[in-house]
Amino acid sequence: MATPSPTQQITNDISNLQSKVGDLQGSVRLTKARDAVEDFQTTVNGLAQRIVTLRTRGYAFEKDMENQAQAFVESWALLYPNLQSQINVQSSALVNSLRPIEMQMPRLTAAASNPAAARGQLGSMQSAVKMLEDKVSATEKTIEGMYDQFNNQVYQFTKHLNEIEYLVTQLAEATFQLLPTEGGIAAIKAVWCKTGKEQKGDPEGVLYLTDQRILFEQKEEIVTKKVLFVVTEKQKVQKLQIECPVTLMDKVDISKQGMLKNEDHIEIRFASGAPVEVAHFHIWQDNATWLQLINRAKSKDFDKGRAVAIDQAAVDKVKAAPGQCPSCGGNILQVVMRGMDSLTCEYCGYVIRL
Repeated sequence: MATPSPTQQITNDISNLQSKVGDLQGSVRLTKARDAVEDFQTTVNGLAQRIVTLRTRGYAFEKDMENQAQAFVESWALLYPNLQSQINVQSSALVNSLRPIEMQMPRLTAAASNPAAARGQLGSMQSAVKMLEDKVSATEKTIEGMYDQFNNQVYQFTKHLNEIEYLVTQLAEATFQLLPTEGGIAAIKAVWCKTGKEQKGDPEGVLYLTDQRILFEQKEEIVTKKVLFVVTEKQKVQKLQIECPVTLMDKVDISKQGMLKNEDHIEIRFASGAPVEVAHFHIWQDNATWLQLINRAKSKDFDKGRAVAIDQAAVDKVKAAPGQCPSCGGNILQVVMRGMDSLTCEYCGYVIRL
């Protein structure tokens, strides 16, 4: 590649500088900071409606969410005018700092035909542009810092709303139905590791936790045909594989697995009467969080924060459920959960209406 002539080199350098000045014409107005603030305002003001939608889709817990969203709106209303004022003041100063550079650009461009004369002026302007770029960057960080802590709080809240939206979406698509008064708590992508170690072919799907059950539904596309190692046919498989009352979860262990120990795994051992003795899952969420959720579900802690009250009649039905079959006298082994309308005797098959 040929070395450019002094004239060509100075022309290229001036062109690069002109491009940077063009970029500065937008950045000195703090457009990036303004857009970030406006986007954040849209997020904060939209929290309440997101919660309303979640309630209509069946999420029954965390009755304080509405108050939290309102508190965010009120805090932002106090912070927003100060941010706007600071952006306007700082951008005005930055625009004024750019003007001398803009005024010198035509003179520098005209001097390109005399590289020796233009080089000194170019170096001085390059330094001025670099200083202004650094000043813009520092100003943007200062503005971000004015609401950084508040931003983190809202981010955590919106992340939680995202998780709940995933839950209600998956429940809407599920092949099973929640019992009357049963409420979904969490759902996460998971693999059911049937042998305790994840293997090719293990069912992939969604692990659900409600206030009454833990369920795993296989939900994946399985390759049914290949031609020369190329997949030509797939079949969607969606089937409830595990369903168990939370009261029968006896012990829950969590672990990090995988080559880099970055995979979250959870293993549940069930008490007598459960359909399986142990179930091991690779989950796509922090397993410590799921351990906490399961423990809270087992202790009925979520009932304290219900936004939708439990129908007392459903509670009374559980309390009134018989312990013995009225037909054969055998003990009822089935766990009675709210919303169930019948029990079946395991000994004689008699159906007991609740």
